[in-house]
Amino acid sequence: MGLGRAIAAELVDFEVCGGVRLRCYRSGVDGGGERQRPLVLLHSINAAPSAMEMKPLFMQFAKTRPVFAPDLPGFGLSQRGDLPYSSDFFAEALADLLGQIGGPPPDVVALSLTSEFIARAILEKGAAVHSLTLISPTGMGDRQPPSADVGARINKILNVGWLGNTLWWTLVSRPSIRLFLGKAFYGRAPKELVDYAAATAREPGANRAPFAFLTMQLFSQNALTTLYAPLKVPTLLLYDQDPNVGFEQLPDLLAANPAVSDRRITPTMGLPHWERPTETFDALAGFWDGLK
Repeated sequence: MGLGRAIAAELVDFEVCGGVRLRCYRSGVDGGGERQRPLVLLHSINAAPSAMEMKPLFMQFAKTRPVFAPDLPGFGLSQRGDLPYSSDFFAEALADLLGQIGGPPPDVVALSLTSEFIARAILEKGAAVHSLTLISPTGMGDRQPPSADVGARINKILNVGWLGNTLWWTLVSRPSIRLFLGKAFYGRAPKELVDYAAATAREPGANRAPFAFLTMQLFSQNALTTLYAPLKVPTLLLYDQDPNVGFEQLPDLLAANPAVSDRRITPTMGLPHWERPTETFDALAGFWDGLK
């Protein structure tokens, strides 16, 4: 039995990056005669992510507008296996997706590391976006990621032989997944989030993209100055505490880029749309209303 759906919604297929199959959940709201602005929800990158991470936002806003929530290449129901995973690859995939969904330029919400990918898609791939919301984005802390070349050498070792397999099955054991997700919540991680992460991590080829993440090949050097500071699109940052992400440089970004604003949703640990859904929904709605 294959992996089930993360969200009870229509699944549509897109082709990105010259032939990679990307599967995407889509709501049925089309706005009647006049096309409404789409909302695109982008999950994070970790050992076992999927569109499930964005489910609360999908279920809330699918009532009133067209919503798209893809599984990024290497994850969920999208194509996995030996793909050229890099920040540039994911940026190209996102630009290709946004170019195919139709309608006016979308509002985009991205989680954690995927914030860097969508910023790169806008700046380097010409992706058209109406607004951008970054939830607990990476690249705001004092620590810089190591060189991608070092990670590539480690990744090559992990993708062959017993060492990589042993490490992978340790990482995606149910206790490990429960522990990892538990760090993103003040209380317990929701069971449906844990269950789906455990299921998606057991699909064939599930280790390839996470190993690129774990060996730090997907992070950008100086993301704040190269990716976030040049953004011209209206951008909202939602954040509070996060065990994996620092925000020490956020004041510098706010001072340097007038297109960027922030909203702290507390107390949360990186997934405010799960822990404080009402506050998160209100913050998003207020942000979008202010752009009309």
